[in-house]
Amino acid sequence: MTDGIGPRFMRETSRRSKELSPQRSGAPQPPLELSFTAADVIPLPKPSELVIPGFDLRKAIEQRESVRTYAPTAISLEELSYLLWCTQGVKEVTDRPVTLRTVPSAGARHAFETCILVNRVKGLDAGMYRFAATRHGLISISHDEDLAAKATQACLKQSHVFNSAVTFFWVAVVERMTWRYAQRGYRYLHLDAGHVCQNLYLTAESIGCGVCAIAAFDDEAINQFLGVDGESQFVIYVASLGKKAAD
Repeated sequence: MTDGIGPRFMRETSRRSKELSPQRSGAPQPPLELSFTAADVIPLPKPSELVIPGFDLRKAIEQRESVRTYAPTAISLEELSYLLWCTQGVKEVTDRPVTLRTVPSAGARHAFETCILVNRVKGLDAGMYRFAATRHGLISISHDEDLAAKATQACLKQSHVFNSAVTFFWVAVVERMTWRYAQRGYRYLHLDAGHVCQNLYLTAESIGCGVCAIAAFDDEAINQFLGVDGESQFVIYVASLGKKAAD
């Protein structure tokens, strides 16, 4: 770049990458997941027991597109379990300890918590839930009647949030990433968000659903909606999902 912005940015990034991270300073590792009480976990169908028809990966990639219009059909609890498993499922907790999941993450930090707005899922009350990934279950957050309206407002009135079967909110828990990578960890959070949302797109194709990724939202409003402070934890990405409507 002739204006020198590129080289300056690279030098600054290099300097920050050499900062001593909390991990190298001897700070304890943050928890792998936000705390919850086991008794509060609503179990989901186990991934090993899900029966989902096979789907050609090339077909999923080629026909993937952002979908903003959904059929009024509910998705099943098995389908929700499948979507959560394919986007943040925990395959193993190692002795380090880290979680090995169905998506890549820098240093296996997996800094996201998945919250979902449920509008139409068979066998599950409408409301807000958090995915307890290590237990593959849900934790109920709220069942207020106006949740869908509030979420839509926070997403700048995008109606596909209100009309979705489920909308996914990925919340970044910053210290889980910066503990190892210091300031550079913020870059990795955004890379990781892309991995997760792409898995949602492709998984949705295999069950006749469409997805629309959302980065246009009111940060303050959406963080307040989910009860996070916007600094140590913040919403990094959103995606609405529903059964595809007939053409």
